[in-house]
Amino acid sequence: MKILVIQTAFIGDVILATPVLEKLHKYYPEADVDLLVRKGNESLFKGHPFLHKVIVWDKKNRKLKNLLSLASEVRRSKYDIAINLHRFASSGFIMLFSGAKEKIGFDKNPFSFCYTRKIKHVIGNGKHEVERNIELIASFTDAERQLPRLYPQPFDFKNVKTYTSSPYICIAPSSVWFTKQFPPHKWIEFINKLDAKYSICLLGAANDSGLCQEIVEATGNRAINLAGKLSFLETAALMKGAIMNYVNDSAPMHIASAMDAPVTAVFCSTVPAFGFGPLSSKSFIVETSAELDCRPCGLHGYKACPKKHFKCAETIVADQLINTLQ
Repeated sequence: MKILVIQTAFIGDVILATPVLEKLHKYYPEADVDLLVRKGNESLFKGHPFLHKVIVWDKKNRKLKNLLSLASEVRRSKYDIAINLHRFASSGFIMLFSGAKEKIGFDKNPFSFCYTRKIKHVIGNGKHEVERNIELIASFTDAERQLPRLYPQPFDFKNVKTYTSSPYICIAPSSVWFTKQFPPHKWIEFINKLDAKYSICLLGAANDSGLCQEIVEATGNRAINLAGKLSFLETAALMKGAIMNYVNDSAPMHIASAMDAPVTAVFCSTVPAFGFGPLSSKSFIVETSAELDCRPCGLHGYKACPKKHFKCAETIVADQLINTLQ
């Protein structure tokens, strides 16, 4: 049996697709399971123990040409089942021309008319995104929740060993969206209140290095700036051994979940009820206790607070984060 799973969205979305991979492997261990992701996310699956192939779509360069080429490649592969977790047109186009015997996806995709089975995707009904994703394959596996999982290799753990010699905390202070990001001065206030026995690792992409360095300098070099210095899987390996990982509602939260690493997720403009919260066995959610009629202001956040006060973040206090260390 040949199965294709498609999720060409961002890092967090791809990590939340891994429960589908896990469950497919559990029920069909002999199947060839391929995964289609956007360029840049393929390194999440380096050395993956049971994926047959990772197919990469370059969305930034010659997007349309690459899409047509990709659709042709998928069709030539003659999949028995194609499962699309992505809800937008580009992936639906691939499904339309996939030639798969069975095409499964969410009803919100503009090309869902070509699906042999489509599932409603509802945000805010109490279900987590991993449960919504599992619904796509529940008819031929089961509907039980499956946790996300990543597979760092031994050398990933070896590469971060230098940062693990004493009890440490990881902080991923950045987010693509301003209103989903705990403000820098709040992270600084939090770090200044931390017990000196903890070393602190600041995580992020290369373009987060400036923010991390600002935090390092404002806290008297208490932290190590690792932004842009670790791969996804090295980051996962480091987070696994942390006393606690402090994150925004963003990709590092899902990396922690995939490693069952302790995590404290700070929710500013978004809310856990959307179904994208932490899944680790030791996880905490920190959010404002203020009654704000403007929160949540959107599913993905904004580049600036629409009300210009950002009270959903400014009313969170450092002690709320400190308390999760107890």
